[in-house]
Amino acid sequence: MSTSAPTRTSAAHAVIRLHPNDDVVIATRQLVSGTRLDAEDLVVTGLVPPGHKIATRAIAKGEPVKRYNQIIGVAREDIARGQHVHVHNLGMAEFEREHAFGIDTHPTDYVADPATFMGIRRADGRVATRNYIGVLTSVNCSATVARAIADYFRRDVHPEALADFPNVDGVVALTHGLGCGIDMQGEGIAILRRTLAGYAVHANFASVLFVGLGCETNQIGGILESGGLTETDMRLRTFTIQDSGGTRKTIERGIAMVREMLPEANRVKREPVPASHLVVGLQCGGSDGYSGISANPALGAAVDRLVRHGGTAILSETPEVYGAEHLLTRRAVSREVGENLLARIGWWQDYCARNGAAMDNNPSAGNKVGGLTTILEKSLGAVAKGGTTNLVAVYEYAQRIDAKGFVFMDSPGYDPVSATGQVASGANLICFTTGRGSAYGCAPSPSLKLATNTALWERQQDDMDINCGGVIDGTATINELGEAIFRMMLDCASGTRSKSELHGYGQSEFVPWQVGVIT
Repeated sequence: MSTSAPTRTSAAHAVIRLHPNDDVVIATRQLVSGTRLDAEDLVVTGLVPPGHKIATRAIAKGEPVKRYNQIIGVAREDIARGQHVHVHNLGMAEFEREHAFGIDTHPTDYVADPATFMGIRRADGRVATRNYIGVLTSVNCSATVARAIADYFRRDVHPEALADFPNVDGVVALTHGLGCGIDMQGEGIAILRRTLAGYAVHANFASVLFVGLGCETNQIGGILESGGLTETDMRLRTFTIQDSGGTRKTIERGIAMVREMLPEANRVKREPVPASHLVVGLQCGGSDGYSGISANPALGAAVDRLVRHGGTAILSETPEVYGAEHLLTRRAVSREVGENLLARIGWWQDYCARNGAAMDNNPSAGNKVGGLTTILEKSLGAVAKGGTTNLVAVYEYAQRIDAKGFVFMDSPGYDPVSATGQVASGANLICFTTGRGSAYGCAPSPSLKLATNTALWERQQDDMDINCGGVIDGTATINELGEAIFRMMLDCASGTRSKSELHGYGQSEFVPWQVGVIT
């Protein structure tokens, strides 16, 4: 019986090698057993899905495995050359990482003539990318009322309500499930109040209504006090259901207040402002094996441009930098900044231990289908969103960001919670990379979606703003995409609506971080 020769596949497009020292290469398409990879001088053994890893050397059980020239796990069994490397034969590795501080910092090459976008300059000097009126709640008990107030002004339901106010992007209700049964002095209520106060003064809100029930633990007065805020005639108004006389009267009162706010909110105009007023939150969700190769480093290249133009970029999702934090401490402008990052990592390790969880409970099921095996591998790809510039500051969740450049804000890895904190910190734009596909939007800050691969782009193009899959198939470079993403940031900040805005995403995606005991 004759045996067929191995299929010959062009190595230039079949796999990607990320570093000469790596023990694996990444498949750019599904590879069947017997496929010969000329550049690696090996033959594939078994079926390897797109985005997954192939061993380029024989790896003994217990040996570390490298991708990005970094350890992503240890072999759970002997792995043959050409074999698929994934959850069946690669596991989490615990090892000491050298946390050097500042050795990779370098002067920022600021551009002489910074780019501009068409922004909305507020009276206090801050710059908005959108112009909303917000309805915020102190407690879940006032959520239905808040939504009813905002729904009255929906253009798709009552187009006449905002017909005379073309410069107002809309009225949005941001509700949540918290606010009572919580320790009045605990960390949980402090984070909630910091988040709500951050939204109350966000530049993208022309004005805000705060609606409470009246008897909740999270009193509106406490929120204002925590943020150093005071109620003004128009910019910030507060009231409760109990003081207003019930649901119907509260809704009527809220609608009347918004009507009073609209003329002033409409008196804005966009004008050229420097890119230094952009504060961009960096997110990744539904990641795959391509995330750290295409969309994340392309976004990182855009971040490097943004920083050179004087802007700010926020990396977050602390559990998803675990295992890669040593790369960030090397870029810290001071030992103090690096230690602050390690302190947040330490907090998470303790938090997980207290709650019987583990830092390596990531990646998700979808991440694994896409080719990611361990949290180490996922984190090493995730930090690429932060580009190569210096890490200048580390902030707690929803803490007001006042630094320029590349910064870190502590948050969970769950995207809506993380992005909520970034917006509370001042982000007026979100950039969100995804490989498996994501349906997410943000309010009041627009969110751009970056697809890691062309198959996703073609399948879910209605939700994606740019395709980074050209890096995988060789038709685009990281640098080219970085420039395109930076220009898209400026266009979106100038008023061009993102795909998620066109779909109406944003109100339900407001998810403050819930920490502490609920009684």
